[in-house]
Amino acid sequence: MDPDALSKAFVDHYYSTFDNNRAGLANLYQDTSMLTFEGQKIQGSQNIVAKLTSLPFQQCKHSITTVDCQPSGPAGGMLVFVSGNLQLAGEQHALRFSQMFHLMPTPQGSFYVYNDIFRLNYA
Repeated sequence: MDPDALSKAFVDHYYSTFDNNRAGLANLYQDTSMLTFEGQKIQGSQNIVAKLTSLPFQQCKHSITTVDCQPSGPAGGMLVFVSGNLQLAGEQHALRFSQMFHLMPTPQGSFYVYNDIFRLNYA
């Protein structure tokens, strides 16, 4: 499968899961995965999902503006860089964000998130 199609499919799945069932993101991470969320480093699938499910809003909607990807390393990984808007329920203005994923292949032929860096972009 070509990297652009794969990264787009991953991005669609990730944000749709985030918006509808944040706890469901657990199977996209592993114990070696690391999330840097607004500068805070969190390691391991359980800790990452605990952080994401404890965010101070219940409902949100991501709208993606750009998805860029590059193959990464001899193991068949992929870098995926996303920018877009995050609309929180009850808020008038959307927040701009950027997120970078380093995806690594699993023996089953899918991918998991090895690194994840998230930042809000303030004007």
